[in-house]
Amino acid sequence: MKRLMLLFTLLVQGCYDDVSDIQQYMNEVKNGAPVKIDPIPEVKKFVHVDYEAVITRSPFELPSPEAIEENFVPVQNCLAPDHRRRKQPLEKFALDNLSMKGTLGTNNQIWALVEATDGSLHRVTNDNYIGLFNGRITSVTDNQVDLIELIPDGAGCWKERTATVLMAEATAEE
Repeated sequence: MKRLMLLFTLLVQGCYDDVSDIQQYMNEVKNGAPVKIDPIPEVKKFVHVDYEAVITRSPFELPSPEAIEENFVPVQNCLAPDHRRRKQPLEKFALDNLSMKGTLGTNNQIWALVEATDGSLHRVTNDNYIGLFNGRITSVTDNQVDLIELIPDGAGCWKERTATVLMAEATAEE
């Protein structure tokens, strides 16, 4: 029993280590901490200003495209696109977003197969429209589609410009 008591006393003494070095370190950290912290800067008060130009159009709303086309009056005796013409499917894509994939045809008629970036494939021929600038197709050959676009000149008239959609390069994936 004595041995057991002696063993127990030795074990209990091992649990009570000297913690004075930890206390000294904690006191040093507390003494080294900054005493004063700068206050948070005061937030400036928001001043609301009412929009008083009620008579004029709001600068945050764009006029609708229909309103622009209805009010559009072209300058007399100059080139202009037909704004009443129904748009064709490929007129919502820029020319660099279109690629020619191939041709179909007979002796009298040749069509180009044009793919858009949305993955849709369209058959086009002379006098069809493609691109954002009223591009009318003038010729379709085995490796390209030629067209004439109408570009606004800024003075109410339009200028013609030629453009080409080339046959897409064949890749290993195709």
